[in-house]
Amino acid sequence: MTEDQAVQALGALAHPMRLRIFRALVVAGDDGQTPGVLVEALGIPNATLSFHLKELSHAGLITVERASRNLVYRAAYDRMNGLLGFLTENCCAGAPCGVDVPSNACHC
Repeated sequence: MTEDQAVQALGALAHPMRLRIFRALVVAGDDGQTPGVLVEALGIPNATLSFHLKELSHAGLITVERASRNLVYRAAYDRMNGLLGFLTENCCAGAPCGVDVPSNACHC
């Protein structure tokens, strides 16, 4: 992940509602969630959800797929793990430490 990509991802997550949406999609796993389920679970209007989903998608943090009549949104685990790796790649000034990103990475 490049620095610009990390800044874009962090910027997208720097809004409380987008963070809640992203976390809800992480919890949903590979099954993802439809907008209707997210609206009900988060108690926000459709237009607000749509705006935030667009921002998260633009940052590459979520994906969308059409399943019959529904759109299904999922967390982009590869991008999330890339961001975690970027944030921790220089931890402990290069000395061995307790952070092991590959084993802690989400593989949903």
